This record gives sequence, structure tokens and C-alpha cells, in this order.
Amino acid sequence: MKANSKLTNSLKLVLGLAIMLLSLQSCNKKKEENKSGENATEKPAVKPISDLSIYNLPSKWTTQDNKNIEMVDLKGKVLVMVMIYTSCKSACPRLVADMRNIEAHLPENIKKNVKLVLVSIDPEVDTPTKLKAFSIENKMEGDQWLFLRSTEENTREFAAVLAVNYKKIAPMDFSHSNIISVFNAEGELSFQQEGIGVNSDETIKKITEEANKLN
Repeated sequence: MKANSKLTNSLKLVLGLAIMLLSLQSCNKKKEENKSGENATEKPAVKPISDLSIYNLPSKWTTQDNKNIEMVDLKGKVLVMVMIYTSCKSACPRLVADMRNIEAHLPENIKKNVKLVLVSIDPEVDTPTKLKAFSIENKMEGDQWLFLRSTEENTREFAAVLAVNYKKIAPMDFSHSNIISVFNAEGELSFQQEGIGVNSDETIKKITEEANKLN
């Protein structure tokens, strides 16, 4: 009887271990199934940057808040861009007024999708401190406003992308193109407004059209 009792206890132990192993295998299988299910519902791959996008530019820039960024950091926003310099007394104040007019006429529900970017063509003078003071002076302090400066080489390269020509004609004076450019969320050029004090209706329409795609 004692032998039978020992045998019975041994069988119970073996069966108990077998059940535990089966339970572990079942749990592992469920985990694998969960993982495969999670993989099946993963978000699709991020759309690659096109060859026509400014996000391909490797140049680094400094903001009015002295933060270092690259153009690709602006991906996902509609960009309204203009090149100016803060000591300008002729065309630039009117370009700034045009940018403020465009911003004021954008529908409220799309403003979160838009960045208005002013790029300095005089990086030697336009330090982050100078750009910050300029933004305050011109009431362009909200999150939608961004001022950028970089090296002379990077500035020239970016001006070429925007088809902006500029030339230093005096120690504190430049002649330059007056162009406001609109880029879609992928960094591709969508529209350009040329001149100062011109009607911005088409520009606003294009910005709104692109920004609505992000809502």
C-alpha cells in the first residue's frame, strides 16, 4: 500500500508539472499572438521625403529663441516663408506687413497647422537677440511666428531654393527680391507671391487649402 501511495504521489507530481508546462506554453502562445496582432495594426510607414522638398537640406538654423533646428524639424506644417533683414528701412517693413496681413486673414481653425517663417539675409547682424527684439517690436511673438538665421553659405543656398536674389550694396543695406513662398506639409513649394503691398487673396487661399488637408 505504501508503494502504491508513493506511486500515486509521483504520478500526481508528474501530472502537476505537465499541467504547469502546458499552461506556460499556452501563455507564451497568447503573447506571440498578441504581438503578431499588434504588428498587424501598426501605423503605416512614414511617407518618404520627396526630392523636391526643402526638408532634404542638411543646413542648421538658429531661431529667435536661440534654439538650433533643421528644416526637417518643421515637417508637418504649412510654411509661409519670406527673406528679410531687420535693419532694412524700405522693402522689408512692407514685407513684414504683408506677412502679418496674411496671418490675420487665415481661418482660425487652420492656424495651428501653419508656420510663418522670416529668414534673415544678414546673419552677421541678425543675431538671435536681434531677431527676438524684432519679433517683439513687430508683434510677431506667437507660436506661429518663427525667425531664422544661419551661416552665409546656408543662407545663400536657401535663397536659391526660394528664387530670392540679394546683394549687399552698403555696409547695412541690401537689395533683394520680394517674394513670399508657401510650402506644403511635405516641404514642397506650392505657391509664390511676388511684390510688396500686393493682393494676398491667392496666397491665403493656397495656405488655407494646404492647411485644411492637415485637419
